[in-house]
Amino acid sequence: MDTKRITVTSPLLPDLEEFQTLLQEIWNSKWITNNGSFHKQLEKELAAYLKVPYISLFTNGTLPLITALQSLHITGEVITTPYSFVATTHSLWWNGIKPVFVDVDPVTGNLLPEKIEAAITPRTTAIMPVHVYGTPCDIKSIQDIADKYGLKIIYDAAHAFGVEVNGESILTAGDMSTLSFHATKVYNTIEGGALVMHDEQTKKRIDYLKNFGFAGETEVVAPGINSKMDEMRAAYGLLNLRQVDAAIEARHQVAIKYREALKDVAGIRFMEDTAGVKHNYSYFPIFVDETTYGMTRDELYFKMKSQNVLGRRYFYPLISTFATYRGLESARPENLPNAHKLADSVICLPMHHELGDEDVERILSFIIK
Repeated sequence: MDTKRITVTSPLLPDLEEFQTLLQEIWNSKWITNNGSFHKQLEKELAAYLKVPYISLFTNGTLPLITALQSLHITGEVITTPYSFVATTHSLWWNGIKPVFVDVDPVTGNLLPEKIEAAITPRTTAIMPVHVYGTPCDIKSIQDIADKYGLKIIYDAAHAFGVEVNGESILTAGDMSTLSFHATKVYNTIEGGALVMHDEQTKKRIDYLKNFGFAGETEVVAPGINSKMDEMRAAYGLLNLRQVDAAIEARHQVAIKYREALKDVAGIRFMEDTAGVKHNYSYFPIFVDETTYGMTRDELYFKMKSQNVLGRRYFYPLISTFATYRGLESARPENLPNAHKLADSVICLPMHHELGDEDVERILSFIIK
């Protein structure tokens, strides 16, 4: 029996010799951080690739969330999702902001606009939705609500690298969008992230904030933080940008195989592509209905794990159940039935550019009875 370890993801790595060539340039220049040439080049190339007007690079994907909240002077309460990675809500906590959880769509896992509107109070200043698994939120409805009540929108687009709707980048929605370039993502710079904004003045302010607030050699204009991306990771990112399209297409082919094999399996639901959306296939979640399938999600998860096939219960548990947040009124389970159902039934199957046909067949063999 094949016992090869199949991981839920695998990092996209640049050619080592090409990377060493760029490293030699960095060594020769002795300019290893602080807005060097590779950093500038990556910002320029990413903005073009992602079809966004302005982008600022960060050292990870959490700091752009924290900085976006700072730059927009968000206070009070922010409506957000319990169905995400903890960094989404932690960014609010670090800014002294109260998260208000609302329920999500039972199919996509994205925030339900009607639940957002119902949760608005005089203390609400912003909405922080997540494009879950890279599936676009209902951006028009959310924008209409924000406009109606005078709220800001910061999208956590950690999963949405390269995602477009009708040819336009999803990253231009709202006031700002953040990206993660963590090793587990479709596109990575080992660790890294970015903040997307609409105008040059906002980019200038963001660039100040991520460099301690310095606006020049001796002038500090705001209480900033140090969250700059270094030259090594920028060079790494430039090389990965050249191969990310091929990696996304490889993921697409895996998704096709999964869907074809699982379409008639009772008790297993998966997400389909959405018309007009350019997907990035960052994840392939399945949702297990234990009554119909005859096995609980956890039973299937541990069955796969026992055979060295590593899925991930992503997102489980819900953020709203963690000690820091579960005392909030909005975190009560009866307020979040859809989110709880998704969290208790999801397994993200292995999904990356290196999965071969034999790997996919082996993964499916544990699911199809």
